[in-house]
Amino acid sequence: MTWTTERVDLLKKLWSDGLSASQIAGELGGVTRNAVIGKVHRLGLSGRAKAPAPQQKPRRPVSKPASGLSGGSSAHSYSRGGGSAPQTHGATALKMETSPAPAPAPKEQPVAELVPMAKKATILQLTERTCKWPIGDPSTEDFYFCGNPSDPSVPYCAYHCRIAYQPATDRKRRAAG
Repeated sequence: MTWTTERVDLLKKLWSDGLSASQIAGELGGVTRNAVIGKVHRLGLSGRAKAPAPQQKPRRPVSKPASGLSGGSSAHSYSRGGGSAPQTHGATALKMETSPAPAPAPKEQPVAELVPMAKKATILQLTERTCKWPIGDPSTEDFYFCGNPSDPSVPYCAYHCRIAYQPATDRKRRAAG
């Protein structure tokens, strides 16, 4: 395919009208989208009109009925409000709960179960059976390791394992919330 003067002029016109490279290739025929892009760059055509955006339908505001179900003849209400009228979910006509689910009550555990007392081990006291969880700032004198008993296959006690080894889903949920 050769770029004749007529085809180049048509390319320039279509490009300035805001057509995409694919649309121009379709109009010209016998040329690919990439060939159109290459020719546009070689010609130095940069600025062009924006392609007309597809018209979006304006959204209708959702009106709430003044008093629940009007006349009682309707099986369900289509309002999105949080009133007492039944609401639909998708194509089903099930009444959805309008009150939020209560937050789960925090489990009350004795402080000893939440944070076990550390043995305050120094680095010289650590073995394969002691928890190596660092506590404090290593540059200060009051820095120590947990030192509680641990399984030889993991470096931490049971409490610090729960902190160190969290499922990815729990970490993502906490980061998002």
